[in-house]
Amino acid sequence: MDTDTGAFRRAVEAHDFEAAIETLAPDVVFRSPVVYKPYDGRDVVAMILRAVSEVFEDFRYTSDVEQGDRRAMQFEARIGDRDVEGVDLLRFNDDGSVAELTVMVRPMSGMQALAEAMRAKLEAAGAA
Repeated sequence: MDTDTGAFRRAVEAHDFEAAIETLAPDVVFRSPVVYKPYDGRDVVAMILRAVSEVFEDFRYTSDVEQGDRRAMQFEARIGDRDVEGVDLLRFNDDGSVAELTVMVRPMSGMQALAEAMRAKLEAAGAA
């Protein structure tokens, strides 16, 4: 890969979600921790990332493992009064853009809080 695979992490940590969106491949696939069917395409995933940026508080990556075209980044955050832990799993295209983004969140009460908060944000944006 020719491109910097750390660009997504740096953008998220800087709260620059427009820069994070720029790292996504046009045909990126997003797998949510609460919805079975994946979301396809940069425009849809961009809307989700913008909503996530408003839902997660005190977001921080705590560890990072990269191997080949894959990167796993563990995070901690808060949703209201719920502390959550999770993992962002990324797979990169040959050009270094994010081809797949899978998010896992625990505990269940945190995932439920995430689902409720995301539903409200997406409904407010006219997307749900």
